[in-house]
Amino acid sequence: MGPLELLIEPLRHGFMVQAMLVGAFVCAVCAALSCFVVLKGWSLVGDALAHAVLPGIVLAALAGLPMALGAIASGILCVQAAGFVSATSRVKPDAVLGILFTGFLALGIVLVTAFPGDVDFTHILFGNLLGITTADLVQTLVLGTLALGVVLVMRRDFVLFCFDPVQARVNGLSPRWLEQLLLLLVAATAVASLQAVGLALVLAMLITPGCVGLLLARRFDAVLAVAMGSAVLSAVVGTLASFHLDGATGPCIVLAQAIQFVAAFLFAPRRGILRRKTVAA
Repeated sequence: MGPLELLIEPLRHGFMVQAMLVGAFVCAVCAALSCFVVLKGWSLVGDALAHAVLPGIVLAALAGLPMALGAIASGILCVQAAGFVSATSRVKPDAVLGILFTGFLALGIVLVTAFPGDVDFTHILFGNLLGITTADLVQTLVLGTLALGVVLVMRRDFVLFCFDPVQARVNGLSPRWLEQLLLLLVAATAVASLQAVGLALVLAMLITPGCVGLLLARRFDAVLAVAMGSAVLSAVVGTLASFHLDGATGPCIVLAQAIQFVAAFLFAPRRGILRRKTVAA
């Protein structure tokens, strides 16, 4: 089978085309947000939100409510609780987040095992991009579109907040409100990404594209474009690879993103480690 046939064969199946398009959309949304998460140094916050949504999903399912509402509420509750504990104790914020997000994750697992017939834990943990239902597709598109729209419209305010909250306040912005909005977007994006990679790997999608963009570009709009482009490429390559390798689609997408990061880290024109050594020599 030639290279062209390897590319075309998966596209003959409708479910593969749908998976590729949905994966590309979700990766683009995550990539846009990842630029701000990386700039703000919120890697642990993203991890906390990604894992803390599990109990909210389970409780919402048990109550017959949309899982997205429960997930977002649970994620925001975790971050707010972390902020309260760190502000009223001597425990450092990163330690508080570590304790809380593992506690929320453990609570979610306990609820899943207590009500095994109501929630598909494997589906939530690892995603199911190839078998996405209509309801999940609508949820992903709605949450992803809203998150992406807000990020693109408010990107300059978010950039100022990430670099200099004091200057943002001088310019008439509210750093506290921007922080809460950004946390809400992270939670919503984590929920939208459940179908693609599940809770286990969503952090990679919220971190890796932004790092690639920062390695390859200088101006923020260019960073944003590179991050989103690399994420979409990883979705396409990962989906195709999962078809030929008969592997899980989500991990293949994340692996494609990791390979792109390694390539950028080594060969980026200005910041690549090998490029710097060549110039120094």
